[in-house]
Amino acid sequence: MTTTPPPGSPAPVPVHIRPCRAADLDVLERHMPSPGRTRRHAARFERQEQGLATFLTAWADDDAPVGTAQILWRGCSAPEVQARFPGCPELNGLGIWPPELRSRGIGTALIRAAEERVRAAGHPVIGLGVDDDNNQAAALYLRIGYRETGCRYLDRYAYVDDDGVRHEVVDPARFLVKELDGGDPGPV
Repeated sequence: MTTTPPPGSPAPVPVHIRPCRAADLDVLERHMPSPGRTRRHAARFERQEQGLATFLTAWADDDAPVGTAQILWRGCSAPEVQARFPGCPELNGLGIWPPELRSRGIGTALIRAAEERVRAAGHPVIGLGVDDDNNQAAALYLRIGYRETGCRYLDRYAYVDDDGVRHEVVDPARFLVKELDGGDPGPV
């Protein structure tokens, strides 16, 4: 799947996107390392195996992984989002690596693949969170049809650094939604 980047952007990178397989985990860690001792890819794969998520991977023509994203089928875990958008699947953990491949259509291709899966599963809407300081991502999401909901929350996650120290992170964020095939996103 290839997408058209904005004018003046570098040439798009053709990718094929598929759900993660167990055999992909070591390759993902080598090419897109998790921070510290956190085994991010393994955790996402485990959620997929439990039926809670679909862990999408983007692969370049040379069979190198260049991006990941996951669909959380139960939605965002933040209580503020759950209250306003119950049952809304969330696109989460979108990442492109290495950084020089950003703005080359890979993120958009992963988003489109997630939207197709959510639509095929019968959901009328998909949502995603964007941290307040991630203006580049917010601009992309708005450009491809996501809209502001006014729903704000604290995005909380943790990681274990190379020394084994656990770090709790709290980022102010906002929740965006996109109607799929004219679906009703619920109250905004």
